[in-house]
Amino acid sequence: MRVGVPREIKPGEHRVGLTPTAVREYVARGHEVLVEAGAGLGAGYADEAYQRAGAQIAPDAAAVFAGVQLIVKVKEPQPEEWARLTPDHILFTYLHLAPDPRQAQGLLDSGCAAIAYETVTDAAGGLPLLAPMSEVAGRIAVFSAGETLLKHNGGMGLLLSGVPGVPPARICVLGGGVVGMNAARMAAGLGAEVVVLERSIPRMRVLDDMFLGRILTRYSTLDAVEEEVLKADVVIGAVLTAGAAAPKLVRREHLSRMKRGSVLVDVSIDQGGCFETSRPTTHADPTYVVDGVVHYCVANMPGAAPRTSSDALVHATLSFGLDLADRGLDALIRDRHLAKGLNVLKGEVTHPAVAGALDKPFVDPFGVWA
Repeated sequence: MRVGVPREIKPGEHRVGLTPTAVREYVARGHEVLVEAGAGLGAGYADEAYQRAGAQIAPDAAAVFAGVQLIVKVKEPQPEEWARLTPDHILFTYLHLAPDPRQAQGLLDSGCAAIAYETVTDAAGGLPLLAPMSEVAGRIAVFSAGETLLKHNGGMGLLLSGVPGVPPARICVLGGGVVGMNAARMAAGLGAEVVVLERSIPRMRVLDDMFLGRILTRYSTLDAVEEEVLKADVVIGAVLTAGAAAPKLVRREHLSRMKRGSVLVDVSIDQGGCFETSRPTTHADPTYVVDGVVHYCVANMPGAAPRTSSDALVHATLSFGLDLADRGLDALIRDRHLAKGLNVLKGEVTHPAVAGALDKPFVDPFGVWA
C-alpha cells in the first residue's frame, strides 16, 4: 500500500504522523511511503532522514493525497484537507468529531474511511492511542498553569510550589484518568496541594496507592465539584467520554465566586471542553479572562513538545498503522479494538457516541462496508 504523511497545518502544530524510524518499519513491510517536504521539521526530523529510511519526498500536500491510499496524520484534517479526501482514502489520525460538526460533514461528504486514534480501544477497556498524548497533556497542563498563575500572564501572582513559610497553590484536577493522573503527578512533584475528583472508586484506590497519600481524592458530585473549584487556585479539566462531547462540570455562575486571577486549564477542549466558558485557543494566544478567571484552553497542548509527542504517538500507533497498510479495511474485521476507531465510512457515522453527539444516525460499519 502507498502511505502518505502530510505536513500538519493546524496553527501551532509541529508534530508529525510518522517519524523516520516508523517509515523504515513500513518500508520493511513492502509499503511505499510518501512524506510531504518539511513535514517532520517541527519535530526535528529533516527530509533527508525520511529519505534514508526509504520514504519518497513529495513537494506538497496535494501530491501526497493524490498518490496514496492510507493517510497517517496527527491532528484532525483542516478544510483544505477535507477537499482532498476521496472514497479511496483511509484516514488515520485524531478526529474529535463530537464538538466539530463542520469537520464531520466534510469527512462524510468525502466518502473516506476515517479512523480516530481517540476511539481505538484495548483489551483492558483503555484508549491506547489517546493515552500517550494524554500523558503529555496532563504534564504540560501543570507547567502551563504555573506560568499562567504568574502576574505578568494575568494570574494572581502565586508560585505553584510555594516557599518555606508560604503555602503552595491548591490544584483541583477534575478526572483521575490518564490526563488527571499525570497532572496530579506533576503538581504533587512541584509541591502543590492537589485534590483529584473522580467517580470511579477503584480508580481512586489506585491513585491513593500510587501517591501514598500525597494527594487527596474525592468522589465527584455536584457539591464536591463546586466546593473544590471555589477553593482552588488552579482547576485542571481532565474528563473524557470516548467519542462524545465532554460534560460541562464548571458552570458560568461558578466563575464569579472563584478567586480573582485563578486559572482554568481545559485539557478536555478537544472534545468541546468541560468548562461552560471554554473555547479553543492556540499556543500563540493561549489565554483569555472571563469574570476575573484566566482560561487556558489550547486545543493541541502536546504540540508544544513535538519531538517527545511525535515519538510517543508513533510508538502507540505503529502496529495499528502497519496492520491497516498490510490489510486495508480488512484489518478492522481482524481487530475489534481497531474497529472501534472507525468513525466515518462511505458517508455514514459509524461510531455510536459520535453519532449521538452529532445528532446523526449510527450505522453499523460492517453493514455499510458490505
